[in-house]
Amino acid sequence: MKQQRLHLKAPDNWVNDPNGFIYYKGYYHLFYQYFPYGPRWGTMHWGHAVSRDLVNWEHKGLALYPSRREDQNGCFSGSAIEVDGRMYLAYTGVRYEVVNPEDPHTCLNEQFESAQLMISSEDGFDFDNENGKEVIIPPIMDAELGGRTHTRDPKIWRGKDAWYLVLGSTVNEQYGELLFYRSEDLHTWTYMDKAWKGPDYGWMWECPDYFETEGGKVLLVSPMKLLKNDEKEKNQSICFPVEFDEETCRMEIPDDYTFIDYGLDLYAPQTTVDAEGRRVMEAWLRMPKVTEEGWIGMFCSPRVVERKGRHIYFRMHPNIRGAYSKEISLGEQDSGDGYMAVFDLETDESVDIGGYVISRKGNHICTDRSRVYPGFEGAHLLSETPELKEGFRLEVLVDKNLIEVYVNDGEYVISNAVYGITDEITCSRKDREIRIYTTEETEK
Repeated sequence: MKQQRLHLKAPDNWVNDPNGFIYYKGYYHLFYQYFPYGPRWGTMHWGHAVSRDLVNWEHKGLALYPSRREDQNGCFSGSAIEVDGRMYLAYTGVRYEVVNPEDPHTCLNEQFESAQLMISSEDGFDFDNENGKEVIIPPIMDAELGGRTHTRDPKIWRGKDAWYLVLGSTVNEQYGELLFYRSEDLHTWTYMDKAWKGPDYGWMWECPDYFETEGGKVLLVSPMKLLKNDEKEKNQSICFPVEFDEETCRMEIPDDYTFIDYGLDLYAPQTTVDAEGRRVMEAWLRMPKVTEEGWIGMFCSPRVVERKGRHIYFRMHPNIRGAYSKEISLGEQDSGDGYMAVFDLETDESVDIGGYVISRKGNHICTDRSRVYPGFEGAHLLSETPELKEGFRLEVLVDKNLIEVYVNDGEYVISNAVYGITDEITCSRKDREIRIYTTEETEK
């Protein structure tokens, strides 16, 4: 199957959310939402890619596909766990109540029903889609508890004495919420409690991910219609420092959040623990148009998530930084294969990377992709970090369709989809030092 390095891209057609991200039996497994019939959203399957090191990836084809009533119109997002050497996937199954007569891969007016299912595998590669699925949480019929349609994306983790699961949901499509469940055996799940923030935080919460770090507890979530501006992408991914009581499943969520990525292109992040015990995140890069090669959708570079006090960092994974091991001269870089540019910025200084402009304005880093992005109504072109407290050191990963600007080793990150960047780098300050690193082929 197709092999890729550094940034995992759609093998063909369409991909979105990362699913089932797990380190299992010597491999990193990343499943993903996949429509195998064309470069657009449609009936969701789970594609599957694996890596030994988070750098070199190999697509392995389909893992999950619709095969029973509860998931006959799609296998939506979910997560993975390991129990006694076996991999378990929990995901949302979708059944359309009214199929679009013009397109059997979509429904009319969001008339569908969602249930939570589970399937397992002895090796993480082979899944019995025909006989191996079970419903673990049926559709929610109590509108005060959650949405029958919009409840999805189960994330499972092991607590001190039981298994726990969180779902994203909505209350009457007025505000998003989280639903927490507990289980002793992975098969029987008991509802425990819910958490929410109200209408100012989006009408539905997708892709929740809760975990503990050395510095404290963290919640990642993707509220729908969070933003109230004129830009197209109203759904965004945010993070909170939280408190969580396992015994009651009561979560305390503060009022203030930060974006997981200030380019506002990343969505649906999911984390796992890597081979060294670090909490690592992947996320989908939303793209506005199909590439010349005929695919759409890719994933950011894996990031180590750390909490210090109330701030949450998203740092470049050391395996990724280590892959950019060969220093080259400015002008030798090739965006087709990817490279890393490292530099600092003074006030009002800018660097133009192939048409993508990175600048410093006061204590903020700003980016402008106007020249390397399709123009359409509501396009997000200008990005800006919050006020920086740790300096202005930038590590910029440049790919043909993705630029990632790591500021101060993950104090903040700006990631943007790009089209048509060139290999030219120019600086507003002629003596600005920029170090360029490329990769050397490693054993796969």
